[in-house]
Amino acid sequence: MRTIKTLAILFLCASLFTAFKDERKLHIFMIGDSTMANKDVSGGKVERGWGMMLRNFFSDDVVVDNHALNGRSSKSFITEGHWRKVISQVRPGDYVFIQFGHNDEKKDTARHTDPGVTFDENLKKFVQETRLRGGIPVLFNSVVRRNFANSQTAVEDDDKRDNSSKNLAEGNTLVDTHGDYLLSPRNVARQMEVPFIDANKITHDLEQGLGPEGSKKLHVWYKPGEIASLPEGRQDNTHYNIYGAYTVAGLLADAIAEQVPALKDYVRHYDIVVAKDGSGLYFDLQQAVDNAPAGKEITILVCAGDWQKPVIPKGRKIKFIMREGAKWIK
Repeated sequence: MRTIKTLAILFLCASLFTAFKDERKLHIFMIGDSTMANKDVSGGKVERGWGMMLRNFFSDDVVVDNHALNGRSSKSFITEGHWRKVISQVRPGDYVFIQFGHNDEKKDTARHTDPGVTFDENLKKFVQETRLRGGIPVLFNSVVRRNFANSQTAVEDDDKRDNSSKNLAEGNTLVDTHGDYLLSPRNVARQMEVPFIDANKITHDLEQGLGPEGSKKLHVWYKPGEIASLPEGRQDNTHYNIYGAYTVAGLLADAIAEQVPALKDYVRHYDIVVAKDGSGLYFDLQQAVDNAPAGKEITILVCAGDWQKPVIPKGRKIKFIMREGAKWIK
């Protein structure tokens, strides 16, 4: 009987310690549109949102809870009840990352807002209600669209996930598609003294630097037959592929560290991330090891799950970082 009581006490202490440990974690809630959202990765699908990858750039002391959804604007995120669900979970000290704009630009009344008026009002609502819960809001403007052809249908193409201006000749300079929708997050951030991440400039500089051809490597832009999940190909100038989402998430993590100093010590960078849920660069650890560049030590973040130790090619220097919940199996 004494043994049973002792075990019960130990179990209770362990449970309390686990609960306390989780309470000590920093929580980041994310709200936004498809460029930020988690994605369905079944059947080899390659579309990813940058928010899906962001947790790989923070230590295990941070929980990233991504509530961004495809197709939502600041208006529809509120009217459909998604914001109510998120804000009910926010506790003092939690962060709320806010990024809308792509779908606020759409013409349909369910999503459309006007910059300087209704768009700003919705952003202020997010900020005010986050603060009422003791949370810390952070505003982002929209990531850039890959528009080197001055497309007149770029905004509508988001929902189609296609480039209806594919026959237009591309130039060498990105053409803005967001207009004043880029100003609203910046203006609200200034007025309400909120940290602001200029995601548009960061992604603009990235894509402009890569140029018309190189920037395709960031997006779901594939020729017919190039990948099995898109047999007919796709030309999508808005949404990221695996590499693009990972690259953008890393750049925005650095910007977050700069604009939100309290988070700086939690930001991490790894050469490769392997995750079973599609939030890394690879699903398969052996494939990640085989593709790791030679000639320098490579750090591979191994996310939650059971993993068999891979065979490391001769001469490779690889350091594995095991995420909380990851373990080796025989």
